[in-house]
Order: sequence, then C-alpha cells, then structure tokens
Amino acid sequence: MKQKIVMKVQMNCQKCRTKALQVASGTNGVNSVSIEGESKDRVVVIGDGVDAANLTSCMRKKVGYTDLITVSEAK
Repeated sequence: MKQKIVMKVQMNCQKCRTKALQVASGTNGVNSVSIEGESKDRVVVIGDGVDAANLTSCMRKKVGYTDLITVSEAK
C-alpha cells in the first residue's frame, strides 16, 4: 500500500532543506520526496511500506524539530 506522509520540519535555510530531502530519500521504500507549504516547511514523502515513526525520529536526529502531521493512503 502506498503511503503519503506529511511532516512539519524546522528548515531555516536552503542547506536545511537539502539535508531534510537527503534524509527522507535515503529511507527504505521511498518513491518521491517534496517540500510543500506556504513557508516551505512541510516534507511530503510518498512510498511503499515506509515506517513513519522511524522516518520522523531519523529527521529529528539529523535535521532538528520534526512533527509528524499525517499518514494516509496515497491516491
């Protein structure tokens, strides 16, 4: 089942955004990663069998403050 995971990540600069994309794309099962939102602070991950809790904890360790917003089925 494809999942769509939306996380709010504290990203203040372009370097932080790049780091967040690298961490998210390095996770097993990820098909696509994008940054969305008005202030470009939401990371959207679409993948098959991605562990959302593990991904969130990895982002917290490597990027900083991360809040898991939604996990839903991708359409």
